[in-house]
Amino acid sequence: MKKYILIILCSMQGMLWADEIREVPIINMQDVYQKLSLAGKLDFCIFQQAYLGFLTISNKNADYLAIIDYTKPSNEKRFFLLDMINYKIVNQTYVSHAKNTGLDTAVHFSNDRNSMQSSLGFYLTKDTYKGEYGYSLVLEGLEDKINSNAEERRIVMHGGDFAEESYLKTYGFLGRSWGCPVLPKSEIALVIDKLKNRHVLFIAGNDTNYQEITKFKFK
Repeated sequence: MKKYILIILCSMQGMLWADEIREVPIINMQDVYQKLSLAGKLDFCIFQQAYLGFLTISNKNADYLAIIDYTKPSNEKRFFLLDMINYKIVNQTYVSHAKNTGLDTAVHFSNDRNSMQSSLGFYLTKDTYKGEYGYSLVLEGLEDKINSNAEERRIVMHGGDFAEESYLKTYGFLGRSWGCPVLPKSEIALVIDKLKNRHVLFIAGNDTNYQEITKFKFK
């Protein structure tokens, strides 16, 4: 596993980070953030945690990193697909959260079966299939007690009409799922084709419990 010295510019509630990140090369997180042109689009602290996890997680495909920012309401474009080779935003779009997570804003999260809530944390993407909701991407939850039941809950990334901008214009917020992150049906194929096969997805939200128990922490 590669190891790094990171220039940390944002403190997140005194969190600790995994011991693996110790050696050269030196990475300036702010430089990466600026190269990706994320200022004003994605909070730096959320990007920082996502990128540190991206560096730490092994056996991944490092071409792309996906981030969902559930700290924002569903009427904002809170899904980001980042090209980590050429440092650019490939896609920024809408994404729905789960029915019992909240109406327009995501406030409740769970790893429990039948909770109909979204789960936070780090995932690796797996295979694709065509099912009840069309082209879909299987997600493997990497964090015990946070998203480890994702596959058993059949939490996948798929498209839906209720995540389209037209739905938003009608109702003022996106429709909600039974737990899956749902993107606009018109954009899902582009996203899945790039993100499939062991890419990292990080889902962020306003949840202090997650920051207390996640293994992906600052030191």
